[in-house]
Amino acid sequence: MRFKINKEHFSIGLKQVSSVVSSKPQMPVLNNVLIKASQGKVLLTTTNLDFGIRCSITADVEEDGEITLPVKRLERIVASTPEKEITVESADGQTARIRSGKYVAPRFNGLKSEEFPPLPSFVNRHSFELGALELSSMLKSVSYAQSNDANRYILNSVYFNFEGGKLTLVATDGRRLALIARDISMQEDDGGSIILPAKTVAELEKLLPQGKSVKISFNDRQVAFDISMPEDAESRGLTDSIYIVSKIVEGSYPNYKQVIPKETECRIKIERELMAEAVQRVAIMTNDKQNSVKLRISDNCLEISGQSADVGESHETIDVEYSGPEVQIGFNPDFLLSPLRNLTKDEVFFEFKNEMCPGVFKTLDNFVCVVMPLRV
Repeated sequence: MRFKINKEHFSIGLKQVSSVVSSKPQMPVLNNVLIKASQGKVLLTTTNLDFGIRCSITADVEEDGEITLPVKRLERIVASTPEKEITVESADGQTARIRSGKYVAPRFNGLKSEEFPPLPSFVNRHSFELGALELSSMLKSVSYAQSNDANRYILNSVYFNFEGGKLTLVATDGRRLALIARDISMQEDDGGSIILPAKTVAELEKLLPQGKSVKISFNDRQVAFDISMPEDAESRGLTDSIYIVSKIVEGSYPNYKQVIPKETECRIKIERELMAEAVQRVAIMTNDKQNSVKLRISDNCLEISGQSADVGESHETIDVEYSGPEVQIGFNPDFLLSPLRNLTKDEVFFEFKNEMCPGVFKTLDNFVCVVMPLRV
């Protein structure tokens, strides 16, 4: 194996795949990145058996071949090399020689590629395609609502449901629920659902913004995301393509539909950034013991207030169109801020019924966030 590669492109590719590697892998080869050089491309692959990622980089391949090398150490070597071009070669598929300018590593020990677990392929499975930025935006709109309680593993995830010509993403931690739906192209008899682990969601949120489109394929146990890059990816120092495969969470996701209030009675239109800034300022006066802000909605006025015994109190008013009865509802300020910060639409609606019922954020593009109230 022998290839020459741009240092920056090689470094970016290694950074994209290195986060998968565990600090305490089950097998020594899982410390390594599988490097496969062929037909003008270098494929970099890592896996921890639950999650795997492969990216493709354009290179000058003089001799095909493959090897696995310790990815963290290789990442450091590439980042520190003095020249813009790096040459990597291996005669035995187990040790590599790396050169860049006057820097030479004549022997870098690795492992044979045969020891590396292959990533699964998906043939004749459920498969759907949509824009990478669209999926990125959808995940950002709901992922903050995932649970981080290890005892509720089924909620440490985002639920994907493909049904009725729509993709619906849902996340909940039991105290709030976020949902967003988009129309997608699909066959009438095709559909299904998966529960995607939080770690996979986090990787997708980092990688999807680079892509042009993404193909989602899955079966009963695993899911793959094949991210295609824009035509100018190479000129911008990006990899040519990224392929992610992940185990899915086993079990049944809770019936999220019953959490969404069917009747809210009252609705106000708010400016997203205006309310987010007001909640953030008022929340400064709260503390861990009194971590709540109060919304008082009355005639054409939304008053947001917060207080704690040891810090003080503050309040701010926002003009809104409202003519119903006065309602006061308490909320965790972080639960109000999360949807407001992660949405892109400026126009948001807030629905409510009374102080004992959840508050609901909505937009005109099929987004819903249900937030459970706190006792005022």
